[in-house]
Amino acid sequence: MLVSTSGLLLPVCLLFLLIFGTVTATDHIVGANKGWNPGINYTLWANNQTFYVGDLISFRYQKTQYNVFEVNQTGYDSCTTEGAVGNWSSGKDFIPLNESKRYYFICGNGQCFNGMKVSVVVHPLPSPTASPAASHSSNSSNATGLVILPRGITGFRTLVVALASIWFGSGWV
Repeated sequence: MLVSTSGLLLPVCLLFLLIFGTVTATDHIVGANKGWNPGINYTLWANNQTFYVGDLISFRYQKTQYNVFEVNQTGYDSCTTEGAVGNWSSGKDFIPLNESKRYYFICGNGQCFNGMKVSVVVHPLPSPTASPAASHSSNSSNATGLVILPRGITGFRTLVVALASIWFGSGWV
């Protein structure tokens, strides 16, 4: 009996998701349940978050009223979009934080002056911690090693899901 390649791809993808599924990026929803709207203290919100390379920052808002621009510090301080490095206007924008640096986001339709701006510091991924077994003597007969995967493996998981959805059609994801 022949087994098709497409019949094997789904189980392989699911196996990868199970293996790597414990390691995920964090999706930081700007403003939490209040979303991206004027009159919210986004500095306070950002100070209560810890951002790592590979995380997402997402903006939720009425797409006919607001938007999001990634700008430099000058654009952030002066609420201008000149020299913006990115802009989004879908109302549900998911922006990957792929570098360890400070990011600056503003609303580009004038609402920046009403507080619709946020700056976040993205930290490098923490190095994997040593396993408990490594701190014990190597003569210990019952020591077991722990495998700690870095958070960056999420990109691989996303790739597997994307490939699977392309292969099988996007209806099941």
